[in-house]
Amino acid sequence: MQDEQQYLAANKALWNKRTAVHVNSSFYDVPAFLEGRNSLNSIELALLSDVKGKRILHLQCHFGQDTLSLARMGAEVTGIDLSDAAIDQARTLTAQLGLEQQARFICCDVYSLPEQLKDSFDIVFTSYGTIGWLPDLDKWAAVVRHFLKPGGAFIMAEFHPVVWMFDDQFTRVQYDYFNTETIVENNNDTYTDAETGADVKGVAYSWNHPLSEVIGSLLAQGLQLQLLQEFDYSPYNCFQHTTGENGHYQIKGMEGKLPMVYAFKFLKPLHT
Repeated sequence: MQDEQQYLAANKALWNKRTAVHVNSSFYDVPAFLEGRNSLNSIELALLSDVKGKRILHLQCHFGQDTLSLARMGAEVTGIDLSDAAIDQARTLTAQLGLEQQARFICCDVYSLPEQLKDSFDIVFTSYGTIGWLPDLDKWAAVVRHFLKPGGAFIMAEFHPVVWMFDDQFTRVQYDYFNTETIVENNNDTYTDAETGADVKGVAYSWNHPLSEVIGSLLAQGLQLQLLQEFDYSPYNCFQHTTGENGHYQIKGMEGKLPMVYAFKFLKPLHT
């Protein structure tokens, strides 16, 4: 329990600092978002399909752009995140867009959510840089199942665990593909506008989860895999030494050779 509280406190403090930088970054481009830009990518949009009238739970939503994009598409969405600074910003954006009837936000960690929220959903959704902050995927998968209605879908797009094996410069393999240890790093920057020199220093605790662990944890909850995809590009230009443009970024020298993103859809059976 002490270790869990330690990593939660450290990661929350780090993401609070990052949020302050991210909301003013060109990476997230809040002005364009407020003008109507949809922040979701083609990978997850294809899996989500028509969300109009759907009730969606968005896990680890950061400051809510994807959550609010889903609300603009006609869904009723609940976003949750560990960072109180991110949730405050998400609520500010919600008010600016007049989406209070379509979107709500809760500040808590994923594992504690069943204690904070009594509801069920047509879709549970998470994407890009989320599960690496969670040490126990069996607990995570149980939360996903808990909130899904029978017949509901869990949809996820995430950076591939092979990407996280490399050092930041993609010059050598630094970490195990398998979840063998807690990765403790002293962060000095963030993936948005690092050149600004913003103070985002802090200790980060993370874990690399191989595909077998991710998929196996969900199968163990009785969820049924419908579709699994892998992509040789990232829709975000958030890594070092990239090439490409328009949401199709690859690592220089590894074009077409490196899996960078995976995505899938699971269903909760109607009868269990």
